[in-house]
Amino acid sequence: MAPVKPYGGPTRKLVLGIDVGTTYSGISYAILDPGEVPRIQGVTRFPGQENAAGDSKIPTILYYRPDGTVHSAGAEAAVPGIELDAEDEDLFLSKWFKLHLRPEHLDSDEVNRRDLPPLPPSKTVVEVFADFLGYLFSCARRYITDTHASGESLWNSLSDQIDFAAVLAGLVPNDAAGHARIHFVTEGEASLHFCIQSGLTSESIETGESVMIVDAGGGTVDISSYSFTSTTPISVEEVATAECIMQGSTRVNVRAEKFLKEHLQNSAYGNEEDIKTMLDYFDKFTKPVFKDSNETSYIKFGSMGCNDPRSKIRRGQLQLSGAEMASFFQPALDSIVATVQRQRQSAESHPIKSVFLVGGFAASPWLYNGLQTTLQGRGMTLCRPDTHTSKAVSEGAVSFYLDRFVSARVIRTTYGVACNHDYEPNDPVHAARALWKFVRPSGRVVLPNGFSPILTKGTRVREHQEISSSFCREAQAREKKKLNNISTSITCYKGRVSDPQWMDVESEMYTPLCTIHADTSKVARTPRAGSQGKYYVQAFNVILQCGLTEMKAQISWTEDGQEKRGPATIVYDDELEEYH
Repeated sequence: MAPVKPYGGPTRKLVLGIDVGTTYSGISYAILDPGEVPRIQGVTRFPGQENAAGDSKIPTILYYRPDGTVHSAGAEAAVPGIELDAEDEDLFLSKWFKLHLRPEHLDSDEVNRRDLPPLPPSKTVVEVFADFLGYLFSCARRYITDTHASGESLWNSLSDQIDFAAVLAGLVPNDAAGHARIHFVTEGEASLHFCIQSGLTSESIETGESVMIVDAGGGTVDISSYSFTSTTPISVEEVATAECIMQGSTRVNVRAEKFLKEHLQNSAYGNEEDIKTMLDYFDKFTKPVFKDSNETSYIKFGSMGCNDPRSKIRRGQLQLSGAEMASFFQPALDSIVATVQRQRQSAESHPIKSVFLVGGFAASPWLYNGLQTTLQGRGMTLCRPDTHTSKAVSEGAVSFYLDRFVSARVIRTTYGVACNHDYEPNDPVHAARALWKFVRPSGRVVLPNGFSPILTKGTRVREHQEISSSFCREAQAREKKKLNNISTSITCYKGRVSDPQWMDVESEMYTPLCTIHADTSKVARTPRAGSQGKYYVQAFNVILQCGLTEMKAQISWTEDGQEKRGPATIVYDDELEEYH
């Protein structure tokens, strides 16, 4: 187990690590006292789940009233009889809402947006997220105040000193100081920290080997690879571009539902209510214990009088063969193995022999056994924690905040800005675009719809490293005020071209992420002579601050001989407006 260093900050602080999963969510925390070694703890008691004290997860579900207010959430939305209340009060159940956040490029023939349970009427996915995060925050407050001595005064003394190691909404003030208390960490990196702190990677650390983390959750499976470059202190570098596949445990449910509807279409028990009852039982009891493709499984759904031999229903139980059960899981296993192999090849200069399986789906005996057998045949060993694989992300998020083991990361997508390219008449691509060329005030002939990559996919960057590119804006003398404020959008490219140059080629692969600004009104500019008269120029740099799990962007310029910088903005993939 990696030694935890004493907290070196000047004041007491509380760190919350919140993991909002597709199907289950959890919270971990650490109270940081200057000079003391922090202890990472989990919230293990939630409203509606008091009889299951020790559970570190609650269902990621909410019931909404017709007026859009939250009726209940988490375990309180899964108590016995809640469905009757929902029917009487016309409540709306929101589940799997996290998957509405996924980028379009993760859609496929098998997995697409049409499969998802709808969002509540007049609610965006961001608003549902905010409601659920607010509920988790209240659960954390209740647990900490109830569990710790003088808990209420403890919380009150720390309420404005809480740092969040997660992607949050509505829990901090909407200003620079509030934003600074939010820290982003990928699921893969959080899981790596959990594995290190749990002692799972001790052998790999000692030998300087590389490891792969497979975080199998409810909605997605996130796969990332790391190499240990130092043991004292522990230092880790990412060695391949992390990948996310839509093959979490909910896909098993979707395939089971499709099977049941087809299998029972001519049965008296193929109605919507019976199939819903079957799926609930399947999810809670049949799916978690399935381990052997040679064994028969059962789904209980009705009374002893429910019989349909043709549909293999006897005394209220539906019989499923091992092969039928395996068919629900097999696509997930195949996708994980293919991604593991692809990532292993990508990191070929860092041979990977150890794979660590975490996340809620990791508890599946069939998935674990199948993955273990397949990877052994390829010279790899598979390990997973004995217990609590589902809390890896929330605990790992807090560990990330405390330790920051990873010193280099691989960029997952290409980032750049829109630009005009200088026209080169001898370039066939430029010649084909000659119809759109135009002249700038300086006399430069340029082509629109260009793209200038600043940081390309697959590049390895170190923590606190900055990457920048130089640009300029021109304005005729009568319009020179346009140069007093500079703004540009950071855009990501998600296609396969290694050096994309034109935003009207594969235009669907370009997504604007954020806009950065600079106040250049105090810059002294000297007029220049151009083909259209006097003009002015404002030179500036677009800077990407890389290496942290979140990336920031800003503009720099020169003013009175000194570098000035505009405010830094977190770069995040905002495709949410499409998913209302």
